[in-house]
Order: sequence, then structure tokens, then C-alpha cells
Amino acid sequence: MESAEIRRRWLSFFEERGHTVVPSASLIADDPTLLLVNAGMVPFKPYFLGETKPPAPRATSVQKCVRTPDIEEVGKTTRHGTFFQMCGNFSFGDYFKEGAIEYAWELLTGSVADGGYGLDPEKLWITVYLDDDEAEQIWREKIGVPAERIQRLGKKDNFWSMGVPGPCGPCSEINYDRGPEFGVEGGPAVNDERYVEIWNLVFMQYERGAGDGKEDFPILGDLPSKNIDTGLGLERLAMILQGVQNMYETDTLRVVMDKATELTGVQYGAAKDTDVSMRVVADHIRTSVMLIGDGVTPGNEGRGYVLRRIMRRAIRNMRLMGATGPVVQDLVDVVINTMGQQYPELVTDRKRIETVALAEEAAFLKAVRGGTNILDTAITETKATGGTVLSGDKAFLLHDTWGFPIDLTLEMAAEQGLSVDESGFRRLMQEQKDKAKADAKAKKTGHADVSSYREIADNAGATEFTGYATTQGESTIVGLLVNGVSAPAASEGDDVEVVLDRTPFYAEGGGQLADQGRIKLDSGAVIVVRDVQQPVPGVSVHKGSVQVGEVTVGASAYAAIDVHRRRAIARAHSATHLTHQALRDALGPTAAQAGSENSPGRFRFDFGSPNAVPGTVLTDVEQKINDVLSRELDVTAEIMSIDEAKKQGAIAEFGEKYGERVRVVTIGDFSKELCGGTHVGNTAQLGLVKLLGESSIGSGVRRVEALVGADAYNFLAKEHTVVAQLQELVKGRPEELPEKIASMLGKLKDAEKEIEKFRAEKVLQAAAGLAENAQDIRGVALVVGTVPDGTGADDLRKLVLDVRGRIQGDRPAVVALFTTANDRPLTVIATNEAARERGLKAGDLVRTAAKTLGGGGGGKPDVAQGGGQNPGAIPEAISAVERLVVETA
Repeated sequence: MESAEIRRRWLSFFEERGHTVVPSASLIADDPTLLLVNAGMVPFKPYFLGETKPPAPRATSVQKCVRTPDIEEVGKTTRHGTFFQMCGNFSFGDYFKEGAIEYAWELLTGSVADGGYGLDPEKLWITVYLDDDEAEQIWREKIGVPAERIQRLGKKDNFWSMGVPGPCGPCSEINYDRGPEFGVEGGPAVNDERYVEIWNLVFMQYERGAGDGKEDFPILGDLPSKNIDTGLGLERLAMILQGVQNMYETDTLRVVMDKATELTGVQYGAAKDTDVSMRVVADHIRTSVMLIGDGVTPGNEGRGYVLRRIMRRAIRNMRLMGATGPVVQDLVDVVINTMGQQYPELVTDRKRIETVALAEEAAFLKAVRGGTNILDTAITETKATGGTVLSGDKAFLLHDTWGFPIDLTLEMAAEQGLSVDESGFRRLMQEQKDKAKADAKAKKTGHADVSSYREIADNAGATEFTGYATTQGESTIVGLLVNGVSAPAASEGDDVEVVLDRTPFYAEGGGQLADQGRIKLDSGAVIVVRDVQQPVPGVSVHKGSVQVGEVTVGASAYAAIDVHRRRAIARAHSATHLTHQALRDALGPTAAQAGSENSPGRFRFDFGSPNAVPGTVLTDVEQKINDVLSRELDVTAEIMSIDEAKKQGAIAEFGEKYGERVRVVTIGDFSKELCGGTHVGNTAQLGLVKLLGESSIGSGVRRVEALVGADAYNFLAKEHTVVAQLQELVKGRPEELPEKIASMLGKLKDAEKEIEKFRAEKVLQAAAGLAENAQDIRGVALVVGTVPDGTGADDLRKLVLDVRGRIQGDRPAVVALFTTANDRPLTVIATNEAARERGLKAGDLVRTAAKTLGGGGGGKPDVAQGGGQNPGAIPEAISAVERLVVETA
């Protein structure tokens, strides 16, 4: 049974039994604590936590998931993978243990002809929590599973929680016996390789308190309503139904390995090392396609870093198997063709996915070439100082700046006889990840415990947003936090977080910055609002400080936003929509939005493009935008179903989470997008849009920055002043400026060349004198000294070689000259053949000198170059070279 059919049967089975089918959420998690959706229940988390009312009492889904903590283990075993699909059925206060167990048994053991999976009941083993007598009794008495195939396990294996205070409960797992060829008998308690878990039923019936780990936390009591959360791993079931040994041999991964074989000639199963590489390629390419499909683009932080890392691991392993050219196109196509049966949007979005993937491959192959040179230098410097370990910070620099995989650094260092400080590298990596995660969480929650916001939401409900229609209005303070802790009151000077029952303040989201303004109380107290966030869905938290008086929960208030700021942001947001559409018109649908920020009077817009946008195209885009402004198009917003919005051609932003009802912003006949932000009423209100330029912010992602309205006018006014000043300086009309300035720069460049030529000739004139004054050290002609500061490396090398050539006959010669360039010491040393026969090698001499200078160097035995950090150490370096010549000669 193919994976697509397994998925279809799951959804059909539960839909027929009254469950609402919920499409898979994007892999981009709508949760500040997660980079990516890593479990099937993540999209349902707000329902289980009581933050949001579920749309129906029963639901089912097949959720895309990505987990990367064990990424280094992928390929080494057949059990680790990064992408998987979790089939789930959920009950919110509806059916409980008996219903969940009966559904699971019916679907697993029901005949294929009747829509089931047709598993042999005799091969199914059950585990329950230690003291869950109720579940054990249902399995034994209602379902008929023999007692000897039901095992009780402890809290570590059969009790579930989210890891934080909240819902929890016992689990019951269904395991499949794969037979004696997979190990000893005895059930899942003895051998989880033979008795593989395929379905986990979680019975949420308790509330847990704070604690560490999977086992060390108290049970506070029963939940007011009992819920069901189950998860069946689609890939594991496919492995069983398709009769293969592991998930890599299932239909959606085997085809990728077959394509890798076609591209490299390496057969899966031929050798352990290449099998590991095959599995890495299959898993990582599929994960990459799914991530790009959901709008993730390669980058150096967050989820973009996850994508970049796994893509580069896949490409690296293809090269280890012998691939020499580009391979991503063929591998991506196979994944889209296979996974597209389950996720048709991959086929629809094929061009964009391929564009992003191919750009990242090209960037990585370039990085490998550049990074190799950097690594070679680092290895040389390490050896020059007598070291045997490449430092963790250098490995991190290679990884962070060049995208150089750590395994590639380890391998290449080992080839040169060096190890790598992996612990130092991992520490720096973890520090970077922790900082990024802490920054993201702090931005959203202001360091407050999220439970404080949930408590306010439970008591007061969601905040009503009135800002589409008004900029001020009456409200009531329903929640107050001081220093991240709920408080009944706050005094003058306190930093506070305020929750209102209704507010005109827009909370930051969808690329739009938050409103600012003031909240005035009837008592005369005033709160200055600097930021507004939504740390939990539907609750707007106003962050600011008490300027005057005392603020209390329950007090009546009057909220008013900074209208000037709001209007400036609205102009920027509407201009962003126009820019998006104009870019799509110019570059095609691959120019999809990858992020934005709308701030007062200016905006930035990120979009997909493998190459830089030509200046002429950017000019045309800007012209088109301003033409739309002059057409005075109305800007309207309408609430409709997500399906209706798609039918009307509305553009959705990748990574954004949308409900069944969405807000569609339409700009005349030009633009239509899903958007929750604030906008102008007519394009004429924008006045003017000026694109400042575009640049790369990551592989396959470009960024346009622009000014709007008065800010755009002021910018052009300043440019006009600069042009007028240039006209006065060069005595030409505006249209003549480029030609006249280019001519002046050309003359300046020619003059600089003449000066450089003169300086080089002057340096080389010293060669004869230096050769005549060579010291005699035990028969070796030694020329050592300094040349004028500012002499470049090329000129210094020419001088050293010229001096060496002037020393006559078979006399051994060593020439070592030093200079200071750009405040850093530089040396070039050369030896002739006779000197090298005496053991005097340029590379050894340079390393001695460079070590004294506080740096490193290297080269060939006949000529070598080095440098350092301390120009004041040049005399000492000269002495070190003289000593080594004496000792060696």
C-alpha cells in the first residue's frame, strides 16, 4: 500500500466517524518556542491549553513534521530521519479511552477491502501506563487482546506531557511484531526493534505542575474535560504494509535513493559508508523540498539555518559518492513527483522550489571552493605554531560564514594530521542557537511566563481589535503585569504590560510594526505604550510605562494610538502589497514574499529570486508602482472563507497561519492578498514610492528597501541637492554627470598606476645595494633587513627574488626582507638551491619569523611569505631568522 493511500484511508476513516478533517499546518511553527512543527499535535496545542476554542469536538489530520536534534545520526541508523508525517485523531471533551482504542483497533485490523489497513491482530502488542487499569481492561475485555500481549510500562515510556505545566496523561501504544529475524521475543518491553511502535494513544486527563524531565513533576488533579491526542507514524506503517526492512526502503524515500544511484553509479547495499550517504541524501532532500514548499529559505539563523544545513549535508554526501556536478535538480524533481501525490501544492509550486534549491546548491559549491582556501590557511597557521588541534572558533567561522559542514572540516583537517576542537565548536553553535531562540521568545513575551497571559485570556477572553474602524476608544483594563508578574496595580514609573478588553492598537504581526500611543484612565493616570504583541493567540499585550498616577485592574480607560505613526505605517504596508505584485509581474510567481517589515514611512520586502534584479527591471517596477498611485485605486478589505479567497486569486504569505475565515485586502484591479494589517483607503494617499535598491539576504532571497510618502520626497530632495552640488563642481548638466565623473575617475586611476609604477621602480633600485652588502654566515650569503613602509606584498616578493638572483655563482643565499603595510608586519623570504642543500628552507624561516611577529605564514622551500599583528617585533624577527641561519648552516 503506497504512502498516499495510507494517508487517504486515515482521513477517510475518521471523517466518516464525525471528525473534521484539518489540512496539515505549515512546517513553520506558529509558536515562539518552536522553529518548526515537530509533532502532529502542535497545531492543536492552543485547544488543549484552553487558549482557543476548538472548531469541532472531533478532528483528524496528517501533519507534516520536522525534527533535527539527532541530525548527525541520520543515515547512520535506519531509524533516524528529519521529516515524517504524523497521522492524528483528536477529541476535545468528546470520546475518551474506549472510543480511541476502538477506533485504532478497527482501522488497523479492518480488512483492506473495507477501508482498513489489514494488519494481523495476532502481531499487535499493547503497552499501557503502570496504573492505568481502565485502559488495560478495555484492551483485554472490549477488544479481546490476550493479557500476555499487554505490557505495563513506567512514566518515561507511557506518560505524556508537553514538558511544561498543563495537560498530561497516560499513554497506550500499539506495537507491531516484525518477527524473529528482528530479535528476541518478549514484547516491546524487551525489544523495541522487533516490536516497533506504530500508534500512540494519549489520554489527557490530568494537569501537571512544574518539574524537570519526563518523570519528575507532580500531578495536580483532573482536567475539567478529558481529551484524546493520538499519533500514528505514517512512515512506520508504510514500512510494515510495504514489507520492507526500514523507512528508507518505503516508496517515498526509495525513489530518491534510486535517483542518487543513477547519478553516482553507487548501489544501495553495496557498502556501509555509501549506504549512510544514500540515506542522508534521501532524507535530507525530501525534508528540504517540504521546507522550501512551506516558504523556508536557506539562511544562517533559525529555520533557514536548518534548511541550509540539511541541504548542504545532502549535497556533500552526493559528492562523497562521486558526484562532480550539480545534482539537486534531479533529486528535487523526484521528491516533488512522489510527495506531490499527497501535497499537490508541491507540484503547483515546483518552479519556486527548484529555484531556491538550485540557488543554494550553487552557493554551497562556491562556498566549498572559497572555504577550502580559508581552511587551508587555518591549517597552515595551526601547524606553524606547533599546534595539532584546529580551534573551535575557526571551525565555527568556517561553518557560520562559509556554510562549511563540520564533517568536511573534520575530514580535511584529519588529512593534514590535525584534529578539531569539536567541543569548542559545539559550544559556540549552541550559544548562537540559544541566543536566537531567547531573542525570539523575549520579543514576543517580554520575559513573562506565558501562563500569565493564558490566565488573563481564560478570565477575560480575547481582545477585541477596533483599529480597522477607529484610532481611539473606551476600554477596560482586564490584565496587568509588572516585571512579568501579574499585579493588581502599578505606580508611576513602573514598566507594565496591559491587556484591554478592546483596543485600537495594532499588535505587531504580518510584517507590520505595532502601534504606539497612550492609554488614559478616568483617574488621570497615563500609560505610554511603546509596543504591542500577542504572546498567546487573541490577547493583545500593550507594553509601556506608567507616566502619571496609579493603574489598577478593572479601571476604565481611553486608548488612543499615535495617528501620524499609524498612517505612515499604513502607507508603507499598502506600498508593500503594490511592490509584491509589481515584482511578480516583472519576475514571475517565483518572486513570492519571503518576509517584510512595514514601519513609518519606509518598508523592506523580501522575495524569492535566484539572481540579482537588474537595475532596469527595478526602475520599471518603481514606475509601475507610482503609475498605480496616480490611478487613485480604492483599497478595500473583506472577510471570506479561505477557499473563496483562493478562488479569487488572493496571494497568501508563506509561513503565515490562516484560519477558515480570512481577511482579503484588494487594491483596485491590481493586487489582492490575504492580510490582517492596516492600509490606506486609496492609493493616492501614498503620494510617492521610491525604491532605494535591492540586495541579497540569503541564498535565493533578495530584499528591496523603499521609502513612502514624505520620506520618499525628502530623499529625492536631498538627492537633488547633491546633484546640484556635483553640477557646480564638474560644470555639467545632470545628464552629463555620469560621463564626466567616469572620466575623472579614469584619469585618477591612471595617475595612481603611474605613482605605483614609480614607487615599485624605486624599491627595485635597492636590489643591487642589498646584494652587495650581504652578510657571510658560515659561507651563506644572508641578506636581511627592512624596506620602506607601505611596500606591497607583490613588490616585496619581486625585490626579494631580484636580490636572490644577483648573488653570484654557487654561493648559498638567503634573502629575508620585512616591511609594514596597513599597520601589519609582512615578510618574504627566498633561498637558492645551494642554500636548500644546506637545509635552509624558506618555509621554515618564514614560520620562525611570523611566529615572532604574532602571526603565521607558509609557502614553498624556495620562497615563502608570512605576516603578523605586531610591527614592533620586526627587529626581533630579523634576529630570529639570523639565529636559525647560523644554527642550520
